[in-house]
Amino acid sequence: MTDKPTSACSAKQENLYLSLGSNLGDREEMLHRAIALIEERIGTVQRVSSFIETDPWGFHSENPFLNAACLVRTALAPEQCLERTQQIERELGRKTKSQDGIYHDRPIDIDLLMYGDLHLSTPILTLPHPRMQERDFVMIPLREIMSATEH
Repeated sequence: MTDKPTSACSAKQENLYLSLGSNLGDREEMLHRAIALIEERIGTVQRVSSFIETDPWGFHSENPFLNAACLVRTALAPEQCLERTQQIERELGRKTKSQDGIYHDRPIDIDLLMYGDLHLSTPILTLPHPRMQERDFVMIPLREIMSATEH
């Protein structure tokens, strides 16, 4: 892949915050694999939160989630980051995306939360994530890795 810069000076770097969750299979291993692929394909992972166990949000399941957040320095555009996170999800076994408020069990879920101070609303991507503040499973790990000036 040629659109990842080879040096920090070759393109403007932005802070990308991601939320990760898994409630199927070896959840901890799945989060570690996703973070490694994010590092490989999106940018340098600067910080990773603790992993927290949470109940499913928006649907009933016997399978609790393991959730985390990470900060990535990237030169990719937000849409490229979305495309790559969705590819990572597919590679790690995710078959379908949640749509229209219908959620289900999944081996991995990666959501873009914030990209620098960008505000974006397109048919495929809204930044900052419009519902992140409603979700403790997002906000608790996110607060852990954000600096005081970013809160």
